[in-house]
Amino acid sequence: MPNGKHAQATVIKEKIWTKDFALICMANFFIFLGFQMTLPTIPLFVQHLGGSDQLIGIITGIFTFSALLFRPYAGHALESKGRQFVYMTGLGIFVLSVGSYSIIAGIGFLILMRMVQGIGWGLSTTATGTIATDLIPPSRRGEGMGYFGLSGNLALAFGPALGLTLAGTLTFSQLFLICAALGLVAFLLSSQIHYKKVEQSEHKATTVKFDIFEKSAIKPATLLFFITVTFGGIASFLPLYTAEKGMAGIEIYFLVYALFLMFSRTFAGRLYDRKGHIAVFLPGALMIFSAMLLLVWLPNTLILYTAAACYGLGFGSVQPALQAWAVDQAAANRKGMANATFFAFFDLGVGIGAMTFGIIASSFGYSYIYLTAAGSVLVAILIYLTLLIKNR
Repeated sequence: MPNGKHAQATVIKEKIWTKDFALICMANFFIFLGFQMTLPTIPLFVQHLGGSDQLIGIITGIFTFSALLFRPYAGHALESKGRQFVYMTGLGIFVLSVGSYSIIAGIGFLILMRMVQGIGWGLSTTATGTIATDLIPPSRRGEGMGYFGLSGNLALAFGPALGLTLAGTLTFSQLFLICAALGLVAFLLSSQIHYKKVEQSEHKATTVKFDIFEKSAIKPATLLFFITVTFGGIASFLPLYTAEKGMAGIEIYFLVYALFLMFSRTFAGRLYDRKGHIAVFLPGALMIFSAMLLLVWLPNTLILYTAAACYGLGFGSVQPALQAWAVDQAAANRKGMANATFFAFFDLGVGIGAMTFGIIASSFGYSYIYLTAAGSVLVAILIYLTLLIKNR
């Protein structure tokens, strides 16, 4: 029976769903739920405070640029100070900054605290992806990252709709206190995780040198940048765009988007593990491109929900595949920096998108946001095809 025992040991070794993996997924769910509730409501809050479309873009962008600036530090600290320090520090900053929104009465203080929130978000999201990577067997990394991504997707299924619903029934102060409380739940769950220990002897050279990105992650991160430009248009301006058109049901848009995002996670990760990014990226990017064109057109709510389904399928396929690609190519002691590089480009795409789209919305109207976003996806597709040709 040695072969049977060996096979059994292999199955145990390759297990994804451990107690710690479940805890990091639950913590990720609650912090993302708190974050997703603020995503469509911050633009409404800015309008409530008397801000313009351009100011909405700036306030969205400054958050992501703040996160971007701290991601290199987060990637370095993950390998020198440890996963727990970075993750729990980021969660703590997030809770305090979002809680402070409950007492904000002016744009200036909001901008300041959005920068602080960005720092917490940059630290925590860089750490959580690395922690999940530590806990997933390498041979099942695409599948495991897909499951991990589901925790954020579940939050996305409920967060925006819940935030918009509560914004219509509660004060903004009450809404933001609830969001902060959800972050606190994530903080408490994260304190129960057994984190990977950082071996100082292995990382002595790494702790001396401070760099800002992982070279092996640049290609997938660059593709992600052009894809996540679209996210700045969805998160910051879609509620305002549909309101201008007199359409109800923006809450359902986010629900449909999240459901199809989760559906794509059930197969995209395993497809990546078996056939690589070539089987996942192009179909996913084409779905996102289609979604943007549907939003340019947007004659009715049926097309709105169809765009949500296309965007969910596309983004749910592309994002975990690109993240697994970025991490797979990095050395064992550079996984944290690879995740930092990956999410830095994510932030850069969202931030540049939001700021650019604020100007476009003010000058040309909301529909031109999604035309520009479609162009950005097309650039990503062309870059990917160029990479494929060069590697042949």
